[in-house]
Amino acid sequence: MPKAIWNGAVIAEASADEVEIVEQNVYFPAERVKREYLKDSSHTTLCPWKGVASYYDVEVNGQLNRNAAWFYPAAKDAAKAIEGRIAFWHGVEVSR
Repeated sequence: MPKAIWNGAVIAEASADEVEIVEQNVYFPAERVKREYLKDSSHTTLCPWKGVASYYDVEVNGQLNRNAAWFYPAAKDAAKAIEGRIAFWHGVEVSR
């Protein structure tokens, strides 16, 4: 079962058939992510084939991991399968 863990907390967890894996990144359905750990971020990046990514900071037990989660609110056609899903990096441990 794929999980995202940071600072000892399980931030996201879903069954293998619920996630999408793109470019080695696990994209969790938004409803499988514990929103209490996500804080809005104004950071964005552009991927030529996926579109504009928006970010969240991850905060657990008073520690902040800036821009450690991202999602594509309006993915390009080639990436529609991950639209609205959330992926993690910056030290967040993601298992498949």
